[in-house]
Amino acid sequence: MATTAPTMDDLLASADTSAKQLEANDVVTGTVLSVKKHEVLLDLGPLGVGYVPRREVGHSQKLAEGDSVSASVIDTELDNGYSLLSLRKAAKDKGWEEASAKMAAEEIIEVEAYDANRGGLLIEFEGVRGFMPVSQLSAEHYPRVGSADKDEILQRLNALVGTPLSVRILDCDRKANKLIFSEKEAIKDGLAERFEKLAVGDSVNGVVTGVVDFGAFVNVDGIEGLIHISEISWERVSSPADYVKVGQTVEAKIISIDKDRLSLSMKQLTPDPWLSEVEKFKKGETTEGTVTRITPFGAFVQISPAVEALVHISELGSGESADPEKVFTLNERKEFVVLDIDKENRKISLSLADKKQ
Repeated sequence: MATTAPTMDDLLASADTSAKQLEANDVVTGTVLSVKKHEVLLDLGPLGVGYVPRREVGHSQKLAEGDSVSASVIDTELDNGYSLLSLRKAAKDKGWEEASAKMAAEEIIEVEAYDANRGGLLIEFEGVRGFMPVSQLSAEHYPRVGSADKDEILQRLNALVGTPLSVRILDCDRKANKLIFSEKEAIKDGLAERFEKLAVGDSVNGVVTGVVDFGAFVNVDGIEGLIHISEISWERVSSPADYVKVGQTVEAKIISIDKDRLSLSMKQLTPDPWLSEVEKFKKGETTEGTVTRITPFGAFVQISPAVEALVHISELGSGESADPEKVFTLNERKEFVVLDIDKENRKISLSLADKKQ
C-alpha cells in the first residue's frame, strides 16, 4: 500500500511538543526540504522544521533537496514554529575542532586561497577563515620584488588565489579568532633532506624568482638561493636585471650553505678573465683606460674588459689639484702608468701618465 509523504503541516504538527526540546547552540542533523533564494528549510524529524536564512549558509556550501547537513541552533522557536538554524556556525564550530586537531598532529593539509592582500593570502578551512602571511610562503611562491613595489607583490599573491597549496597550521586560537597557515612549515622536512644532499662547490640549476638591486633570488628544488650582484658576472654589474629575468632557469655554483638559504655564484662556473687579461700589463708600462668611477679617494679606470685599476688620490699631487672630481671626468679616456700589480688580491695601481712625465 503506497504511503503519502508528510506535508509541511504534518511536520509542524509533530514539532509542536518536540521543538522545545532544542536548546540554543545545539548542533542538529537535518535533511534539506527546500532551497530557495533567501532561505533553506530542513526536516529535523521529531524536532520539527529548521529555518536557515541564506546569510547563515557558508559561501562555499552547495545544497540540494535530500542532502543531510549539520546545523547549529540559534533560536529554538520562531513565530511560525520553525527553529532558527545556522549552517555556517555549525561548519565553523566543527572547523575549529578540525583545525586544532590538524595543528596538534602537525598534519599537512591542502588549501586554496580565496583572496589576497599585500600582507599575504586569505584562506578558508572547514568554514573557518584564516591567513597565511607572506613570510610563511615557500621559496617557490615568495614574491621576491623590490620592497617599494607593493603593486607587484599584490599581483604575485593574486596569482596564487585558487591554487592548491600544501600547508601546516601554525596557530589556531578560537578565542582570538586566529588561524594561521604556513607553507614553509609544510615543506621543511623535505627541505632538510635536500640540504643534506648539497655541498659547497656543487653546480645546481634553479629558476629565478626575483630580481632586486643587490642580486637575484633563485628557487633550487624548493630551496631559496641568492646570487649576489657581485657573483653574477666577472664584469662590473650595474643592474642584475641586465643579466637575469624572473622565470629564467640558471646554472650556478654553491659557494656557501646557510641555515635555510644557499649563496650562489654564476660567474664562478666560468674562467676568470681577469687572470688572463692581467698578463697583458707590466709594471712601469703605459696604458690607456676609461674612467668608470670617481670617489673621494681616487678614480677607477677600466684598462681592459675585465680589469679595473685604481688611481689613488696620493698620485694626484696636493691641494686642489688632488681633487679627483676636478682631475677626472666620467667615461673620459686617458693614459696611465702601471705602478703595481697585485695578482693575489686582484689589484692594479695606476698613476697619471702626464704626472709621471
